[in-house]
Parts: sequence; C-alpha cells; structure tokens
Amino acid sequence: MTELVMNYPHPIIAREGWPYLTASVVLALVVTYFCAAWSIPFWIIALFVLQFFRDPPRDIPQEAGAVLSPADGRIVAVESVRDDYAGRDAIKVSVFMNVFNVHSNRSPVDGVVRDVQYFPGKFVNADLDKASLENERNAVVLQTTDGQTVTSVQVAGLIARRILCYTRVGETLARGQRYGFIRFGSRVDVYLPTTATVNVSIGDKVSATTTILARI
Repeated sequence: MTELVMNYPHPIIAREGWPYLTASVVLALVVTYFCAAWSIPFWIIALFVLQFFRDPPRDIPQEAGAVLSPADGRIVAVESVRDDYAGRDAIKVSVFMNVFNVHSNRSPVDGVVRDVQYFPGKFVNADLDKASLENERNAVVLQTTDGQTVTSVQVAGLIARRILCYTRVGETLARGQRYGFIRFGSRVDVYLPTTATVNVSIGDKVSATTTILARI
C-alpha cells in the first residue's frame, strides 16, 4: 500500500533553489535583452539550476519495518561497520548523489530524533569510502516506534559546500518526510541494525522515499 504525500509546502522546486533559479533566469533575461546571440549558455545554466533544485512529491511505501532511501542516487557501499553516532555495530548502506539527482533528503523511517551531530571536515569526492569519515557531515539518529535505531548521515561532496538539516532532537519524523538538503553533489549514509535485511546491492540506482533499502 502506498500514498502520495506532499509534506513539503512548495513541491516541484526546492525552496533552497529559489535564489539561484531567480538569479540565473534574471541574468539570462538581461543577456538576452542586450545580446540575444550570447544568451544560450546562460539559459542552459538556468535550466541546469532548475533541474538540480527540482523536488517532486513521492509515493511512500507503508510496509511495516521498511527503511526507505533518504536520497536519490546510486548505492556505493553495503558493509558491516561501527556506527559511532549511535555507539553500536551496524550495517551501512551508502547512496551517492551526482549533480543530476534530486538533492532533497527524506527520513528513512518513522521515528523520534534522538540526536543530531554536525562535524566539519573535508570535501573529497563523496563517491569514495573515506568521505564517510573525513568529509563535512551531519548525522540524525532516529529511534523507531518499536525501539530500533536508524542513523541517517548527510555527507558533503567534492563540490558540495552546504549541508542543510531542519530537524532537532525530540522531534518526530514520518517516513518520507523532507528533513534536509545538500547542495551540488554528495552522499547519504544509512546505518541499520545488524539484524536488518538489506534490499539493495552496490551499483543499484535508488529513489528517495520510493525505494526500500532494507527491512528491520
């Protein structure tokens, strides 16, 4: 069973992109007015900004125990690791986002925010394993209604210079609820209980909210 949810009040174009889109369109219009022959590259830039900041509503699977993908992209890691954010052993599933993916981040589960941790760091290619430990990142530790812990970590990338997280400790997030955004290429690491059944493999393409990463 699924339902179409629009829990973000301004769907289609992310609010984080409005200043960039406005500036790029105004610049393209000005160049077109003064010299139409030179305007094509500026309109291409405006179209790129438009596609980067798109933020469509998504169908949300209602299957009990489902852990949803928090981001669009490609699976680059599925491994047993230490989740230092929650102090436990875990299974890590990493989603790499390129500049053509939707960069809105959504909650993978229904749960209460138990901790939010921000770490300044480097900006190496987010496709590399060391990005999870060395790059700028923001971790949100969630506790589900049945007591399971799921940690979702926003990781900055080579081009990304801004991680946005809108949730705080004590708040309740619904699965698929928009809680953050990363500008211009990045990754999201999801730390699962060791008993979770992973539903994806390295190389798989996933979509935020609609793809079930695992079951717990």
